[in-house]
Amino acid sequence: MSFNTISVIGLGYIGLPTAAMFASRKKKVIGVDVNQHAVDTINRGEIHIVEPDLDMIVHAAVTDGFLKATTFPEPADAFLIAVPTPFKNSDSKIPEPDLSYIQKASEAIAPVLKKGDLVILESTSPVGATEQMATWLAAARPDLVFPTPNEEFKSESIDINVAHCPERVLPGNVVRELVENDRVIGGMTAQCSARAVELYKTFVQGECVITNARTAEMAKLTENSCRDVQIAFANELSIICDKLNIDVWELISLANRHPRINILQPGPGVGGHCIAVDPWFIVSKTPEEAQIIHTARKVNDAKPQWVINKVKLAITDFLQANPTKTAKDVTIACYGLAFKPDIDDLRESPALNITKKIAELHSGAVIAVEPNIKTLCDSLKLVTFDEAKEFGDIHLLLVDHKEFKNIKPDFDFIVDTKGVWS
Repeated sequence: MSFNTISVIGLGYIGLPTAAMFASRKKKVIGVDVNQHAVDTINRGEIHIVEPDLDMIVHAAVTDGFLKATTFPEPADAFLIAVPTPFKNSDSKIPEPDLSYIQKASEAIAPVLKKGDLVILESTSPVGATEQMATWLAAARPDLVFPTPNEEFKSESIDINVAHCPERVLPGNVVRELVENDRVIGGMTAQCSARAVELYKTFVQGECVITNARTAEMAKLTENSCRDVQIAFANELSIICDKLNIDVWELISLANRHPRINILQPGPGVGGHCIAVDPWFIVSKTPEEAQIIHTARKVNDAKPQWVINKVKLAITDFLQANPTKTAKDVTIACYGLAFKPDIDDLRESPALNITKKIAELHSGAVIAVEPNIKTLCDSLKLVTFDEAKEFGDIHLLLVDHKEFKNIKPDFDFIVDTKGVWS
């Protein structure tokens, strides 16, 4: 059975590029999102996110009639769910995953499902989420047969195929990596996996590696937890070097000359809806066993406060050098708000959170430079680099955007979290 129509639920940083790639292969794609602005923007052939080359692909797909967006699901042959998986609001030291977006998406598509359809969960999720999704779908559609955990099914006995296929792309390179990267395909049955592979081979040139749903879920969490641990080592090293009066950037450069050492670069913390989030999915499931992963999360979550404390020290140094001024006279210029260089993604961004916290604590002005964002729905004031250079007294570099790397400013008071201006 071929996939004539594909529906993508959630048109964000992963859903929209995925929908566009299917549409670029002349497949009819229906994108679904609760955000009316996003839907209207896409239907004009435009995009509401920053991602290189995506605007051209979306424009062509919409113009040629292969991609449309709507706020309500319509019948299709395959449904890909790419919605957020945040944390529940809780006072617990270990955040609990919130699967309500997946549940709502499941309940939304359930009425339009038909025998033979494929449902894939792409959202990064805790182990067991795909099975839970199948349970929600089965409850909403008792007239259809869904695979269930720990139960063997013959191919002909299943009405709806269910699988997990986590995205494994880097913002800024999503279009290329969606095509070239290998995909982990975790079906709830062998037939589910085979159908998912058939779908992704529409545009994926990388290898589609088959496993089960739980292992596929854990694979994505493991990849990002590994990165988190590596970043935590670099961040902890930067704090140690600061105390010992050692240039951490030089130190790492020297250590990396060893053929088997590759230490990452430290920064103000860890952001994005992957590395800063996914390790908690493992910790929440196995809190007693995930000791290193948990410690890495605490190290990286603590780094923003360390940066704020460095800014406080810079304010003290500035006032000592300018005894006629008070804290209210000090303007702090923050450079970069996104969670990584050269994108507009603010999700879980330590740079944004640090800037907001400084604005709350500081009695003087706080201004921000973010070349990838035109407006900010916040009290923070966005300015140009030239304005920050003119009016800033203390300059805090948080993100190493290319616009900042090409500049060697002669600022007197700098807090450089990325080693670009130091």
